[in-house]
Amino acid sequence: MHALIRSGSRHTKPLCTAWLKAISSDVGVLGQESCSASAVSNRCFSIQPENTVYGGPTAPLPKRVTLRTVQAKYRKQEAISMVTAYDYPSAVHVDNAGIDILLVGDSVAMVVHGHDTTLPITLDDMILHCKAVYRGARRPFLVGDLPFGCYEASPQEAVKNAVRMMKEGNMDAVKLEGGGKHRAASVRAVVQAGVAVMGHVGLLPQSISVLGGFRPQGQSAASALQVMEDALALQEAGCFAIVLECLPPVVAEALTKELSIPTIGIGAGPHCSGQVLVYHDLLGMMQHPHHAKVTPKFCKQYGNVGEVVQSALQQYKAEVSSGEFPSSKYSPYKLSDTETVDLVRTLHDQGYVNGSSVVLDRCKDVPAVKEAAAKLLLNVEPPMV
Repeated sequence: MHALIRSGSRHTKPLCTAWLKAISSDVGVLGQESCSASAVSNRCFSIQPENTVYGGPTAPLPKRVTLRTVQAKYRKQEAISMVTAYDYPSAVHVDNAGIDILLVGDSVAMVVHGHDTTLPITLDDMILHCKAVYRGARRPFLVGDLPFGCYEASPQEAVKNAVRMMKEGNMDAVKLEGGGKHRAASVRAVVQAGVAVMGHVGLLPQSISVLGGFRPQGQSAASALQVMEDALALQEAGCFAIVLECLPPVVAEALTKELSIPTIGIGAGPHCSGQVLVYHDLLGMMQHPHHAKVTPKFCKQYGNVGEVVQSALQQYKAEVSSGEFPSSKYSPYKLSDTETVDLVRTLHDQGYVNGSSVVLDRCKDVPAVKEAAAKLLLNVEPPMV
């Protein structure tokens, strides 16, 4: 029967339904014979607990943002919001805020892993972060950054690794940096393989070796024209949107007018189709000097979470040092009187004198424990009759 149920054949549903109804009537799993087979199936076969450890019962799935959603907002000239985040907790926050696109960026190398550039992060690292984000974000359109070294060699390499990002990382699309004929060829191949691609022009963090560092682009007529030609080539190759990083606002606006796909600005002024900031940056989360060094000048802080975190950690340390934490309020787990007596006897029989003394001292006002101690000839007075 199990083989038939797993086979996916056209006979599976009636057989499974009959079997589940038998379970519900014989065992009373749901308490009523009239329960639907699907309800019984969810109860019997799901490996997920009814109530999760952290979140409680799962809420109904929200309507997902798709590529068509993004395109519709662009046609209606509605601003597109995007946030770069790297893990499950931040993805939950981004999801709850109703952000349109969540980018799992290779900037995780700097923000989370403490590197000075984005170059050290690997595809395996990125996939791990993508998986975590996927579990936390149920609504946004998810884009995974292809890291340095996994798509430059050839269009075939780009396709292979983009497919990995989609299959293993559960992303909706991938992002890659740069323009020109070579990069456009890779974009075209990836799109033809069935993977949506977001482009990226302007400041290219993966190209700091040839740029000479993190330097704004488009600050001369020649540079601005090159950025525009790169963006148009990416659009022609099939990109559904393009990130514009660290460009003069007038250049970004001109480029946005020339393109027929959305532009997402980061340090590129207010005239792009949408905006993106890094989660940690916009929340003012990090106060470490290393992070301050790499926090861009264009980032507006919408919170000062770092100070709140630092204050809470210092208060925790102080309460641990003074013994104030944990109080009885935060020590909720108890032994019954019977189990306490059994524990005293067991520790005594095993020769754990110090351990049994601790239990007796903590429970010396429990009559059953005092009686057990008296029988064991320990230094506890027998209960008064």
